[in-house]
Amino acid sequence: MPRRTKAEGRGPRRSHWLKALIAIVVCGAAAGGVAVYRTVSDEAVERPVTTDEAGRLALSRLNLYQASPVAVTLTAEEGGGVTIRVDGVVDYRSHRGVGRYRTTGASGPLDHGLIVWDTGGLGLAPDRAGTDTATATATDAPAWQQAERIPRQGWSPRTYTADPLDAGLNLLVQLGADRPDNPLLLAQSGARWLGRDRIDGKGYDRFAGPRAQGSAPDGARSPLTYWVDGDGGLRRVTMRMPGLGTPTTVELTGRQADAKLPEAPWLTG
Repeated sequence: MPRRTKAEGRGPRRSHWLKALIAIVVCGAAAGGVAVYRTVSDEAVERPVTTDEAGRLALSRLNLYQASPVAVTLTAEEGGGVTIRVDGVVDYRSHRGVGRYRTTGASGPLDHGLIVWDTGGLGLAPDRAGTDTATATATDAPAWQQAERIPRQGWSPRTYTADPLDAGLNLLVQLGADRPDNPLLLAQSGARWLGRDRIDGKGYDRFAGPRAQGSAPDGARSPLTYWVDGDGGLRRVTMRMPGLGTPTTVELTGRQADAKLPEAPWLTG
């Protein structure tokens, strides 16, 4: 798998299951910044989810799994004016993702390249798209095709940290599941309806996610917010990070039927 060196700066590190993400999710509920994403809603105040809403929220992970591979965009604010954006594809059957990352700062672009990730960590490699003049297809190839051309040893791997990018990638690759959640448990665990928004002309209900038992004071909201349509389709997720005013944002923009997750980054030997 694809280590951050000093030369890579704040660019996107492989190993443990994400204890760091769990800590962020269960402990970050008091972090600020959610006002950036609030919009005018049909109802004045948030409330507990209804039976129908809990059912749609419970189905959202299964629907995402069944839609795999899914096109995704992740935007993470790393602090100090540094933003990392990842555009890629996730297969929720293999829990693997591949894409391109681009890091920008106050003065402009800082770094870019290919990125792969799974439940254990992430890996980076140079992106030769636009610089390989051998063939037009090589120049214009999507990230998943470029990644297949890079051998296992061409990736710089690292485990996840508690950085916003890492937490977002780890969350992103685990959003899909091969079975629905229990809607009754979702409702009992503090899932709340927050409002209704439109994204690309379509209506979505905005929900605060459930809270892990004992993870937050009574009444504290989950740091995760979900945008779900009337059929249980998941369109957006945000994660509020401690100390940062802008949540890490994940956009899920639909099935990418032609994408094939590369094997090369995960080959052994």
